[in-house]
Amino acid sequence: MVIVFGNQKGGAGKSTLAMLLANYLTLVKKQKSIILDMDYQRSVLSRYEESKNLENPELYQVLDVELDEFPSLLDLLKRDEDQKVIVDLPGKIDDDALVPVIQAADLFAIPFAYDKFSYQSTVIFALITVQLNPAARKVFIPNRLKSSVNYSLMEDINRDFSQYGEVTPALTDRIAFQRLTTKHIPPELLPIIEPVFEKLQL
Repeated sequence: MVIVFGNQKGGAGKSTLAMLLANYLTLVKKQKSIILDMDYQRSVLSRYEESKNLENPELYQVLDVELDEFPSLLDLLKRDEDQKVIVDLPGKIDDDALVPVIQAADLFAIPFAYDKFSYQSTVIFALITVQLNPAARKVFIPNRLKSSVNYSLMEDINRDFSQYGEVTPALTDRIAFQRLTTKHIPPELLPIIEPVFEKLQL
């Protein structure tokens, strides 16, 4: 199964949630996973390299993957049917080489914030996924929820995104997200992420 974390807007939380999902699948669900870090910043890869210095063994692999390497690599990875392939897309999706990645997805996990700019970027990404891969499930993840968010704005955005797929419970902004590694889940985050990741039906 190929799970793609994407959005047209950088800073939506794709990398953090991709890493959290891999941790969750491995530690809680006892499933095999691998992350393909295709984001230009390679933030998941850098966390993975930092974690290698810690004593505990790696839970899963994080691969540094260029866009043009994806098709041949995916053929290899899909031979293991039990493995979940998690893809962290770049924040900008104006590269034609992203088309095969989008078409390969079984599920799009789309983090967003409740603000106008994030909303517009998320709609663009959703429309692209509908056009290139209409069969894939789309799950929208409200991320870094602020206490100041306007409730009617939340309702309007959720209603709009429900046209394309499901909207999960919101993830509130917490310091623990910044302490995340590729080897554990901070205990205070587990009850928050569990209802969100269960919506992915993995």
